[in-house]
Amino acid sequence: MKRLLLESKWGAMSLVALYISILSGVVLALQYDEVHPFYSAASLDLLIPFGSFWRSLHFYSSQLFFLIAVVHLVAILYGPGDRLALGKWLWLIAGMPVALLLLFTGYVLRGDATGESAGLIAENICLSIPVIGTMLNSLLFAVAEEGMKRVYANHIVGLGVLWIIFTWDHLRRYRVTVNQHGWFVLGIIAFSLVFSAPMEPMQMGVFHIAGPWFFLGLQELLRYMQPFVAGVLVPLVFMVSLGFLQTNHAWGRSARFFAGAWLILYGCITLVALGR
Repeated sequence: MKRLLLESKWGAMSLVALYISILSGVVLALQYDEVHPFYSAASLDLLIPFGSFWRSLHFYSSQLFFLIAVVHLVAILYGPGDRLALGKWLWLIAGMPVALLLLFTGYVLRGDATGESAGLIAENICLSIPVIGTMLNSLLFAVAEEGMKRVYANHIVGLGVLWIIFTWDHLRRYRVTVNQHGWFVLGIIAFSLVFSAPMEPMQMGVFHIAGPWFFLGLQELLRYMQPFVAGVLVPLVFMVSLGFLQTNHAWGRSARFFAGAWLILYGCITLVALGR
């Protein structure tokens, strides 16, 4: 019972962070110009009242949404949890890469050194996928051809709608209200008031640009593997492991082992990347 309550707690906190992210994102979207991404993102502090606070609030609440969602997933991995039908479970976990893309496109939209580097790497990974790579890149990024237009549309509308489609049944069953997490909300607001969201302009002579923190392990793998292997097959191992998580006991135990081992290994690779 305690484990079930813990899983529910993490899931609820993740949703609260998401609500804050959406609210602050609407404020920023009204002033953002995808034609001039870096100038637009950097000047938000001046264009709107308390712009630095809103930008920080959106950045940190988005990070917390994904981080706590990962903790919620780990709690499910090693706790009893609710057992879903296989079809519903596969449909639900399909929302995880969509949530990651939502967070990732937010970095790309900044148009700074980190965002530009991440966008180019993502395009190359998409284009490395046989048969559907070009179409997938056109749907998700197309930064080289259209700048931030496609990324902006996906971040604001497309990916959000897709995530709701995948997770709606789960959200409908486990609703949460913000007033139940007042201290958590106040903590995010206070942190955003004190710490500004990062912006990293291009610097002459800098050849290594670190991507978003969740992208560092993949970026490190790209040093040793082909883009398709590092960017598609390696993450696919984790997603397939999650897919078998709620099958019969033998398969479920194996899936827990592979998913847990993958998270530990990816964490270690990320630490190596941080040391560069």
